[in-house]
Amino acid sequence: MEQAEYSVPVLIAGGGACGAVAALAAHDAGLEPLLIERDPHPTGSTAMSQGLLCAAGTRFQAAEGIEDSPDVFFEDIMKKSRGMANPVIARLLADQSAPVLEWLHDAHDFPWTIDTRFKPSYGNSRARIHGWHDHSGSDMVQWLHRRLSDLGIDVLFDTRLVDLIENSDGRVNAARIQGGDGALMTIGCDAVVLACGGYGANREMTGKYMPETAAFRYYGHESSEGDAIILGEKLGAAVGDMGSYQGYAMLAEPGGMTVPPNTLIEGGVILNTKGERFTDESEDIAGMVLPLSEQPDGVGFLIFDQSIYRQCEHIPEVRALKQAGLARQAPNMTRLAEMTGLPASALQASLREIRQAARRGEEDRLGRSWQGSHAPRGGYYFIRVTGALYHTQGGLEIDDQARVLRSDGRPFTNLFAGGGSARSVSGPSSWGYLPAMGLTTAVTLGSIAGQGAARIAQQAG
Repeated sequence: MEQAEYSVPVLIAGGGACGAVAALAAHDAGLEPLLIERDPHPTGSTAMSQGLLCAAGTRFQAAEGIEDSPDVFFEDIMKKSRGMANPVIARLLADQSAPVLEWLHDAHDFPWTIDTRFKPSYGNSRARIHGWHDHSGSDMVQWLHRRLSDLGIDVLFDTRLVDLIENSDGRVNAARIQGGDGALMTIGCDAVVLACGGYGANREMTGKYMPETAAFRYYGHESSEGDAIILGEKLGAAVGDMGSYQGYAMLAEPGGMTVPPNTLIEGGVILNTKGERFTDESEDIAGMVLPLSEQPDGVGFLIFDQSIYRQCEHIPEVRALKQAGLARQAPNMTRLAEMTGLPASALQASLREIRQAARRGEEDRLGRSWQGSHAPRGGYYFIRVTGALYHTQGGLEIDDQARVLRSDGRPFTNLFAGGGSARSVSGPSSWGYLPAMGLTTAVTLGSIAGQGAARIAQQAG
């Protein structure tokens, strides 16, 4: 092996939620990890998210009288993925999400708690989404890095992982990194955590594994080029569910801002440019991107009303959409048709149908249940939306310790992965994604990987 310039006990590649939490876990275990991030400042997929994560059986749920458990969470994951998620990882996330969240809260002043305003939906049978009220993923990643700074944990920005070096006994004992000036450096290490994100920005990989997304706009982080997956495969690592991704049918067009799903959960609907509904908006928040892509011009109009807006205006993105002029108001049906350009007769028929279903508390013709739900009635809002690829859900196969697995099923002794670098629990396609599972996977696996890497490094002396 070439001579390393210096060595660290734990090297963590990727400065989003997964990598930052892994660094905190390794630090709490008594080691001083080194975190590298290829961007010049902390952003990544975490910063583009709502900053929400699932956890089952937390004391925050209990305080609100919410009955939930790891067993129920596990069942929800497997049901949503049609039984095709990796049950080992599903069990790990279900069991460890609450302990990890509470550790971050208690040990590191993590300000997250249960968000009771995010109703059970899209596969989550309980209110288990936790967040930081009135804050987003951008606030989350900044908060995490402030915590790293407070603890004196070393972070190298503008530094990319370009190679992993395995010795004769199968341990990854060095890594080659590249700084923003192009200079290469070799670092020795006792353990490595891969938290580099997914591969949504790598069009060659998405074209190979998920060709149906070619027509989608990419609305993920530009650095998600599959670095960890490519390097892992080079060492003989196995990958899984590479056709899995989170699509989303509500990217504001134009403007490129995400419309939170709460607008649909509270009663909003999506119409195509003919003024017609084409899917059950309450069934699959990620998979809905496919039927939208099949509509004329691949665009639709999200319709909701003043009452629904008030239910959602606590969300920073909802307020931002209104301030940017992307969520526009129409006082009545006539003006709504004029402002959207939708055929007035079709628009009226579509909204009349859902109001009737809501009044009777029944399902509409597309199977959406309106029992106890509110349908738009006046003082309308509308947002023109299109579909987008947000992030990938396939990646390196891992075991119940977040260790990367070789193609023959054996684990690497000291190579760990989490977040977008690892296989998630959405099954093989777009329809298995549960809301907030991206950050759930990142935070939970980050903690487990950081602890495991620290344990290996301590054993190495």
